[in-house]
Amino acid sequence: MNSWQNIYENFNPIAFSLGSISVHWYGIMYVLALLGALFLAKYFAKKDKLGISDKELDSYFIWVEIGVILGARLGYILFYDPHTSYYLSRPWQIFNPFMDGKFVGISGMSYHGAIVGFLIGTWLFSKRYDVNIYKLLDLVALSVPLGYVFGRVGNFLNKGLVGRETDVPWGIYVDGVFRHPSQLYEAFLEGLVVFVILYMYRANKRFDGELIALYGLLYSIARFIAEFYRQPDFQMGFIFDGWMTMGQVLSIVMALASVLLYIYLSKRQTR
Repeated sequence: MNSWQNIYENFNPIAFSLGSISVHWYGIMYVLALLGALFLAKYFAKKDKLGISDKELDSYFIWVEIGVILGARLGYILFYDPHTSYYLSRPWQIFNPFMDGKFVGISGMSYHGAIVGFLIGTWLFSKRYDVNIYKLLDLVALSVPLGYVFGRVGNFLNKGLVGRETDVPWGIYVDGVFRHPSQLYEAFLEGLVVFVILYMYRANKRFDGELIALYGLLYSIARFIAEFYRQPDFQMGFIFDGWMTMGQVLSIVMALASVLLYIYLSKRQTR
């Protein structure tokens, strides 16, 4: 247990280096998350006979990845970054990975911003290729959660999004402070649990779009719970009487939007 509690003392977040560019485990996990989601999408498309080809999914992957990257970065700047006005007045700096001539990478991505970018990319793709957008989104609902596990494990390996202080025996030291491994809680709740529920329910799906609406609600609930163990973003802290985090606020908004989408699609199916 002692080695686990002091895991960061013996772990190098850099997997390898290419000249002056360091490749972090977080970046590798991010790539695995994307490729894993694409693999699962192709698997479920064939298994459930959805009529969506591998070629269409490959093209769709490019569209939504652009949307996810743009949305995640812009969402972080708008919702979390304390220098929002700086970036809005200098948009060319938003994706600048260099600082003072040194490669430092791009830090700061928002999941909820990524969702917005993803939805815009999906809508544009469905219009361009005349694809049933809700059938496509249901496929995403099944494919993303397990890929998401890699992302949260990447956060853990990168010592990012750390947990709150604790005294539980499975806690870990982060820069001398004993904390919850909240990234792993999120990997379990937001990734594995959500996937299992949707996977078991998919055979009972009543209308196209039902799974993505359920995903939005389930993820929001899981994220809201996990946020109680995650340290709030240092530049924002707690909001609303000092107990809620921005992640919880955005999760409530996402949950409400998911419920409204479910009601709308259910009524449309009835009609």
